[in-house]
Amino acid sequence: MEQNTRQLIAELATKYETAAFLPADPSSFMHSVQGDANREATAFLASCLSYGSRKQFFPKIQFIIDSAHGDVDRWVRSGAWRSDIPDTAECYYRLYKFGDMHRLIAAYESMLCEHGSMKEYVRRHATTGIEAVAAICRYFAEHNASTIVPRNTQSACKRVCMFLRWMVRTDSPVDLGLWADIIDRRTLIMPLDTHVVQEALRLGLLKSRTASMSTARRLTDAMLEVFPDDPLRGDFALFGLGVDEETK
Repeated sequence: MEQNTRQLIAELATKYETAAFLPADPSSFMHSVQGDANREATAFLASCLSYGSRKQFFPKIQFIIDSAHGDVDRWVRSGAWRSDIPDTAECYYRLYKFGDMHRLIAAYESMLCEHGSMKEYVRRHATTGIEAVAAICRYFAEHNASTIVPRNTQSACKRVCMFLRWMVRTDSPVDLGLWADIIDRRTLIMPLDTHVVQEALRLGLLKSRTASMSTARRLTDAMLEVFPDDPLRGDFALFGLGVDEETK
């Protein structure tokens, strides 16, 4: 990577990774609740719904928080969610039916019951970012909930990678760092958002738009050249630049 490109990415990361990033981003929801377990639960379900138009999926995330009266962790663990998310064919959000959400949360409730938290499940099954992605995908596939969480790591698993960024990275006004003691942030994988891919192509960091895990790892390797200790800092640079380009 050329020096001027590395410098540009570093400058953009500093520009965009601020508290001002939060209001328009789904990461804002995990900051709207109290308690580590609640933030973890809110972050996971928010990440699962984070695709498409923010104007459309933000209310779907808020519905969960409102139904849980601000305590998503308790709502899931207690089974109270079942009266709010029935197992029906009615549309919840875009391709997701209420039944898909029901199976997702049922699997998540089982994980909390079996392991205490998603963090503890991941602690027992992973030490790196890619292992954590694979472990999360595997659990939900085994529990008949792979409509929303990818079945495996053949795809880029964008939303799982984003969730892990939220959970692992420290010293950030955006990310929580609740799992910093179990996963090294240097092993995280870049979430392949449309804006990120677009800007990576424009800067010559990628040659293909294919949303695969191999593409995500190639982009992560490029970000390691700029941020050897924290490659996903580059996510803010490319995402922020892409949003700015789109609004010009």
